[in-house]
Amino acid sequence: MVAVTTDRSRLRHAWRVCSVTSLGLILIGVAGSTLNVALPTVVRHFHATPFQSGWILLAFLLTNTASLILFGRVADLLGRREVYLTGFALFTLASLLAGFSPDVWFLIAMRVLQAVGAAMILANGTVIITEAFPPERLSQGMGVYMGTLSVAQLAGPTLGGLIASTAGWQWIFWVNVPAGLVALVWGAVTLRRMPRGPRRPVDALGNALVFAALSAVLLALSEAGSGGLSSPVALTGAAVFAVLVPLIVVVERRASHPVLDGRLFGGRMLACANLASFCNAIARASLILVVALYFQAARGVDPFEAGLSVLPVPVGMALASPIVGALGRKVSPYALAVGGALMSSTGLGVLLLTTGPGTPYWMIGLGLFVAGCGSGTFLTGNTTQVMGALPSGSLGVVNGFRLMVMNVGVVLSVGLSLSVLGSAVGPQVRAQVYAGTLSRLSPVALDQLMAGFQRTYAVLFAVALAGAALAALARSPRR
Repeated sequence: MVAVTTDRSRLRHAWRVCSVTSLGLILIGVAGSTLNVALPTVVRHFHATPFQSGWILLAFLLTNTASLILFGRVADLLGRREVYLTGFALFTLASLLAGFSPDVWFLIAMRVLQAVGAAMILANGTVIITEAFPPERLSQGMGVYMGTLSVAQLAGPTLGGLIASTAGWQWIFWVNVPAGLVALVWGAVTLRRMPRGPRRPVDALGNALVFAALSAVLLALSEAGSGGLSSPVALTGAAVFAVLVPLIVVVERRASHPVLDGRLFGGRMLACANLASFCNAIARASLILVVALYFQAARGVDPFEAGLSVLPVPVGMALASPIVGALGRKVSPYALAVGGALMSSTGLGVLLLTTGPGTPYWMIGLGLFVAGCGSGTFLTGNTTQVMGALPSGSLGVVNGFRLMVMNVGVVLSVGLSLSVLGSAVGPQVRAQVYAGTLSRLSPVALDQLMAGFQRTYAVLFAVALAGAALAALARSPRR
């Protein structure tokens, strides 16, 4: 009887913890998806160049990705609860200041500060969930946790389009402030203090080199889209990245506690599962941004209507994630991950084959919905599969590494998609793509842009298929 009561008490606390971590995921998910739709409004307000327009998004993604493992390690040392709550406070403050931005570079700086707070939240949320739930209930908790990201992406596009059309671009950021304060207070009340991990040095050099390498490859992608592959800046960025990659390998092999510890991913299952997550992130992350730009630039709709048009993606994720979480008690995470990856590929294949200036919306919506269902299924299955195979003593660092691998895919997805789209039009109209006004200018430019969308979908489809193949290879060895 005592054991049953204890189990029920633990489960009640676990669901309260899930509500806290879910609020964090909603906060970050809404912030990202609202800006994806409202980006043209922000670009027009600041008269931003194509380079600045891309970096309004990329600055957040780059900083967040490069900081994840760092804050996974810091949380092991200073306390997961303390770092997690600090992330809420920092993200909320940066959102408030972003709305007062006097110019585009100040806004980009606040996006960097937002990213630091988001890294503190993301690096610890999955670990907090994993430690709170009993192993047999973890898939349910993870399904709800991942499902909240779908809810955020469901509300975000519509909210972003509505805000951009009515209240002004500042409220894209200010809407995060009350939500951040609620999450901070509820987290302080709910989360228990956890024992700190062993004091181990932070791999500062490794973090710096990873940040520099990602910066170089993103700079190369950004300039390749605007200046072509032969652009001196693009070539220099690619050269710096090529030099830094082997240097990172050498430095990390010698580091006592490396930021990229390959030994933790030496087995085939973990290696393939994380590479599948990387590919799925590339195929998934820029989809809402690309489709929102399509509706605003190619069809000339307003931000609110564009936000409504991309809803099938988060609707699919929102429906799939909790259903898959419940199925997780009967269906293996491996099967869910493979099935989800194949569904994502199918949705992108539909978009590739049907997207054009006059394509009926139901065709586009079908492709988006299938892709969304696939992403929700894959994320729940893949996350449960990886986290269930990790040693509990290194969850913080390893989860940070897992998220970093996935977020590198997110960063490259946005950079690659914008580069492919930008390279499809002439330099004189490229800025109009980001401003969402291309359809008002030139039918020729519009045709060029449609070719760019088809190329982008082709690249994302190919990467999604590679992810499905890697997910199939991530089968645990039989004992």
